[in-house]
Amino acid sequence: MARRTKRPPLALTPEERGVLERISQSLTEPLRRVRRAKILLCYARSNSITEAADQTGVSRDSVYKWVDRALAMGPMPALDDKFHQPHEPTITPEAKAWVIGLACVKPKELGYAAELWTLKALAEHVRIMGPKEGYECLGRAAKATVWRILNQREIKPHKIRYYLERKDPEFQRKQEEVLMVYREVSILNANKFDPFKEAGVVTVSVDEKPGVQAIKAIAAELPPVPGRHQGVGRDYEYERLGTLSILAGIDLHSGYIHARVEERHRSCEFIGLLRDLDDFYPPDCRIRIILDNHSAHISKETMAWLATRPGRFEYVHTPKHGSWLNLIETVFSKMARTFLRGIRVESRPELKDRILLGINEFNQQPVVHTWRALDLD
Repeated sequence: MARRTKRPPLALTPEERGVLERISQSLTEPLRRVRRAKILLCYARSNSITEAADQTGVSRDSVYKWVDRALAMGPMPALDDKFHQPHEPTITPEAKAWVIGLACVKPKELGYAAELWTLKALAEHVRIMGPKEGYECLGRAAKATVWRILNQREIKPHKIRYYLERKDPEFQRKQEEVLMVYREVSILNANKFDPFKEAGVVTVSVDEKPGVQAIKAIAAELPPVPGRHQGVGRDYEYERLGTLSILAGIDLHSGYIHARVEERHRSCEFIGLLRDLDDFYPPDCRIRIILDNHSAHISKETMAWLATRPGRFEYVHTPKHGSWLNLIETVFSKMARTFLRGIRVESRPELKDRILLGINEFNQQPVVHTWRALDLD
């Protein structure tokens, strides 16, 4: 048995022990904190320096160091390094404010070619211009120093975070209108009501997925080989055969997908999808379509055809730049993750057949897509 030390035992409260055990098993905590937590837990159990060193794989001197610190200041403060500051900070608050303001200005506005700052370029500019602006303390500012100044204010001028400007003045109203439709559909589905009998309307989410590429493999693909090749082998080179467009609509009550695969997605192709919906549903019900403002949806040709079917179709438009509100996008995502993923064909007709086959497989086990925020208990 390892000899017990003459140092006093490390007494841990249940809360402290729980925190130390969590840190000792963490995959995200810094390694130094994980190792120190293990040292303190071992010492608290055995009161032996040697045993703690053997179980944690560190030297006895390291165990002495962290045990003594825990006995002196407590187990939790002992996990962190002491802050070393041999002298008062030399960079003044005014100088820090100047650096922060500088980081908020694009380098091209100061005569540089770059659009965004890098920490290296910003630090070099600070060292050159700081003393000229009256901040002598910045004359030797390193890149790490500039980073610490910016990090205190959570500023990262070298990074871009994209956003989409809201250009539709009626965005809120249109969004609420779409969500109200989803709420109505969710209530009908939750109570297992027949939409034709209860509401006299069926709701279909419609859109296009253009640019589906027909790609031909030039060389033969190699199948997986147990013990040698885990996945499919595929040559990097390929041949592009053109693209197709998927025009689809999903019935939000049954999950059934209506789809056409066309070479283009003009008004005439969209009217073809509307004809399919018109033929599929009973003639005495109204077809409510959720769709965006694509030109084919509101063209003169489309409006003229809709006029021949008065009262049959009802449009519910998503806001501009709000196509993510359209549930058909989840169907397109499912296609991209399943039968379209890595697809290779010999011709565009084969691609069309494969797409329609995949959609038919979906319809064998239809899934009702819902807006999650409206899920009912």
